Amino acid sequence: MQGFVKGRIASRRHCFPECLDDWGRREQFYSRGRCVRGCLELRDLGFDGVDPAATGRPAYHPSPMLKLYIYGYLNRVQSSRRLERELGRNLEVMWLTGRLVPDHKTIADFRKDNGPVIKKVCAQFVELCRKMAC
Repeated sequence: MQGFVKGRIASRRHCFPECLDDWGRREQFYSRGRCVRGCLELRDLGFDGVDPAATGRPAYHPSPMLKLYIYGYLNRVQSSRRLERELGRNLEVMWLTGRLVPDHKTIADFRKDNGPVIKKVCAQFVELCRKMAC
């Protein structure tokens, strides 16, 4: 096998860095993530689940779920099953959500439970992007 380009062994840990910023596409990741993070007060907008419940399994905070939804909107990924797939293979989505991996049912329920609020956020997001010239 001399003379061929050798790849890395997939079972080794060094294939994927622990820090997603090491992939070198930070500008792309950051530009989309900063529009959602810190600019919107999710509690005031009316999102369910901003305050954690005292009992039961911990829920996903609305912020990474909203980032995932906006990612899907911007990249024409509308299916909750396709968004679930993106969470496991797309570095940008991993970075936006902090490597959280909600299942497709959780993603679909987030849309269903927060539909009117998501519409308001999307309108504010478009306005914000216009102001920032994204």
